[in-house]
Amino acid sequence: MAGVKGRVTLVTGAGRGIGRVTAELLSSRGARVMAVARSENELKSLGVDYVAADLGTPDGCALAVKQIHDRLGPVSVLVCNHGIGSAHERVIWEQAPDIWRETMRINLDGPFFLSRIVVRDMITQGYGRLVFTSSTAGQKAEYAGSAYTSSKHGLLGLMRSIARDAGSHGVTSNAVLPGWVQTSMADKSARAEAAQQGITLEEVWKKRAALYPAGRVVTPKEVAEVIAFLASEESSGVNGEAVTVALGGLV
Repeated sequence: MAGVKGRVTLVTGAGRGIGRVTAELLSSRGARVMAVARSENELKSLGVDYVAADLGTPDGCALAVKQIHDRLGPVSVLVCNHGIGSAHERVIWEQAPDIWRETMRINLDGPFFLSRIVVRDMITQGYGRLVFTSSTAGQKAEYAGSAYTSSKHGLLGLMRSIARDAGSHGVTSNAVLPGWVQTSMADKSARAEAAQQGITLEEVWKKRAALYPAGRVVTPKEVAEVIAFLASEESSGVNGEAVTVALGGLV
């Protein structure tokens, strides 16, 4: 199978968690990976080309694409995984407008800015794969998370719009919707929840694991494997789809 071999691939949010595991997995399968995150220190040990950039701004997105063009060539695959969580959010009547704006800037504006640039590369090549990391919160709202939930719902709209706009050019656009994954971002919300409820961090994760039939949370590798398929040549028949990776759980 051709998979992703030789494909110039931009992976965002690659410093840790799902993004890091995805960058490592795609690289191991022959993709020519450029990793992007805000922290250079997190990227240095990945063993692939990288650039530190703020992908919540048009300039940051343009910088990332210029770097991958200069070093590797036009983009064939975009794994748009970067984002911020909801640990700092409050119920809607207490939600700070600044939190709303910052969440949208990073979780939704950035994917738009990146997509509008790289899809041009893909159309020129007659081939492209875009994979967005949304969340089960992209389909079902979480408590005290209006900004995060709205941004992840919006990301699915963006994904589907690209699928319609670019589908006739050999380009597919899909999303993964992970359930709880024990990453550093999810740990922040777990710590906030533990403090609010007066329980331990371990108890929070046990409660989260109990939401799924398997009695555990999803691993970053499990999400990365689905991303890798959607990023591959073999996924050509899948376009405009939101794939839940949550062990059969409802949230």
